[in-house]
Amino acid sequence: MEVFCLPGRSAVRRPPVTLLPVNFLDEEDEVSAWLAALESRHLADLTPSEVARALRALSSCYVERRARLRRGGALDTRGKRAAFALFYAPIHFLVVRGIVRELRGARTSMPAVVDLGCGSGAAGAAWARESNTPRVLGIDRHPWAVAEAEWTYRALGLRGRARRSDFTRLPGVVPRGAGVVAAYALNEIEPPARAAVLDVLLAAHRQGSSILVVEPVARRITPWFSEWRRGFDREGGRSDEWRFPSTLPPRQRALATAAGLDPSALTARSLWLPGTSAEAMTGSST
Repeated sequence: MEVFCLPGRSAVRRPPVTLLPVNFLDEEDEVSAWLAALESRHLADLTPSEVARALRALSSCYVERRARLRRGGALDTRGKRAAFALFYAPIHFLVVRGIVRELRGARTSMPAVVDLGCGSGAAGAAWARESNTPRVLGIDRHPWAVAEAEWTYRALGLRGRARRSDFTRLPGVVPRGAGVVAAYALNEIEPPARAAVLDVLLAAHRQGSSILVVEPVARRITPWFSEWRRGFDREGGRSDEWRFPSTLPPRQRALATAAGLDPSALTARSLWLPGTSAEAMTGSST
């Protein structure tokens, strides 16, 4: 879930980087209310300095101690859960919202958005709001994430539910024509399970679903991404890298600074396959 990145040298054959200004402070009232509610919810029993210390530990887990992720180490303390909800959830919302606004066809309404490894529900909520999609289904194996995702859906005015399950077991979960998002989740699972998810996602696309994958740009975290890109290319998809010059709300900026993170840019890479409805309404992606 690494999202901060300083500018570096471009790699050979790196996809074009899209530069977009993003300002959370211009968001509509409902999103602003969600951010305020997050503070009330997660700072009721913790101080900002306690959350910042937990954010440092959480960031270390994502970058340096990745073996702990599969054992639930990212959410194993109250402080880490608060840091995830207060810091990473708004950023995931912001990044996915920005990507969806730029991908042709991604704002087409669908029967539902299915969020794999949903965490606190921010990615699926962002896509559902941008596409005026009526339902969100979040899937996560962590009980806290399931409860937090359902709270997020309510706070953002969405009809959604989350269920506790292993999202690598997908058959029967994706409604025909739904949007499926996997944001910052695929890098945390074992290679055999990830390969199985790719097969299921491509099969869902052939049944009309739109597929969006969002991951960090760091190649040490996503060595499998090139293989996935080739799979998406064969189906007519596209890949992008994004760098968002960001203006974060005061709370998230303060947490980033206190945790030693650079809040000047948000980066991500994405894979996109438009579903039947998106292709019919907008034509090929640009």
